[in-house]
Amino acid sequence: MLNVCRFFCCRCFRMSKYKLFLLRHGEGAWNKENRFCSWVDQKLSGDGVKEAQDCGRLLKEQGYKFDLVFTSILSRSIQTAWLVLEAMGQEWVPVAKSWRLNERHYGSLIGLNRAEMALQHGEEKVKLWRRSYDITPPRIEESHPYFFEIYDDRRYTTCDVPKEELPRAESLKEVLDRLLPYWDSTVVPEIRKGRTVLISAHGNSCRALLKHLEGISDEDIASVTLPTGIPVLLELDENLKPVKPRQLLGDQAKIQAAIKKVEDQGKARPST
Repeated sequence: MLNVCRFFCCRCFRMSKYKLFLLRHGEGAWNKENRFCSWVDQKLSGDGVKEAQDCGRLLKEQGYKFDLVFTSILSRSIQTAWLVLEAMGQEWVPVAKSWRLNERHYGSLIGLNRAEMALQHGEEKVKLWRRSYDITPPRIEESHPYFFEIYDDRRYTTCDVPKEELPRAESLKEVLDRLLPYWDSTVVPEIRKGRTVLISAHGNSCRALLKHLEGISDEDIASVTLPTGIPVLLELDENLKPVKPRQLLGDQAKIQAAIKKVEDQGKARPST
């Protein structure tokens, strides 16, 4: 905490020049079931639709206006962006999509229940798989029940790399490595034009970007939790460095409850 305070205190005299909003998509069906969703395409649950709509209403009430939205190529990210813009009355705002904003690829863990895994392997092991910076889970193989559902999906023919070079599993570090080229080449130029940007993505792609922008250490990133459907405001200086701590917008008691809910997902409890 002291390092974070020093980080921002040394920037407190700088003026905010740009606003950037990050948003983890609304709850999906597999979020509700506490399963690793990753690159399996899922739509929002009923609660997730409401989260996205509530997010849009909140942003509208606070007077924010977007010039451009970036999403992954997964439906829950795109659907969230649509619902937010509709609730804001800004459906016309352009939306750009890239696989580089996809959720972290959890490899062979995809489809598994986190709590049941914690019961079998221990909470610390599951926390390492979920939250650590540089530990990659086991790769997904062709024998995995969701392998062909992912890699035969036509959306992955639109990527800027051959399908054979797409990830089979990723650490958070590897998420940041594939995200940064898109951030630098495509997102940053739009921000520097003075445009207000929303990135509607996923828990880990947003965490990776926060690590990059805020200079969060490899150890401390494990404790950064982003709940679904809660917009995160970053105020940046001319060098795209934060001038103040990130703000999670909305009712703070509800946000803390939502954070705890996410953190509890990796705790052991028998399935019923």
